[in-house]
Amino acid sequence: MSTMIFVNLPVRDLAASMAYYKALGFDHNPQFTDDTAACIVISDTIFVMALTHDKFAEFSSKPIPDPKTTTGALYALSCDSREAVDAIAGAAIKAGGTETRDAQDYGFMYGRAVADPDGHVWEYTWMDMSQMPSE
Repeated sequence: MSTMIFVNLPVRDLAASMAYYKALGFDHNPQFTDDTAACIVISDTIFVMALTHDKFAEFSSKPIPDPKTTTGALYALSCDSREAVDAIAGAAIKAGGTETRDAQDYGFMYGRAVADPDGHVWEYTWMDMSQMPSE
């Protein structure tokens, strides 16, 4: 079995978060979704657990930082092409996300960063490893 990753994110409005990720083309797994949590399916091995603040607090006694003012992590997803990066970033912005910096274009690597409505920053990247500089 492949290793899976479950990224647990605190969200203020679960329904709005589910709608946002659905607008990006991601579905949710109803088996792991209720009024306090939603399992957003990114791929066969990558999942986002969108958790209400009360639910998130069950897993950590530390304060929940505000991702709109504090960066705790950046989440990067690979894309199949530059066009796919632009497509998902465009969909994210249209769904209520905010681009957090200019696109980064290194020729062999291209990326854009968009904060979701809660402020969690997602980086969408494409790389052509055959064109990566050797040094």
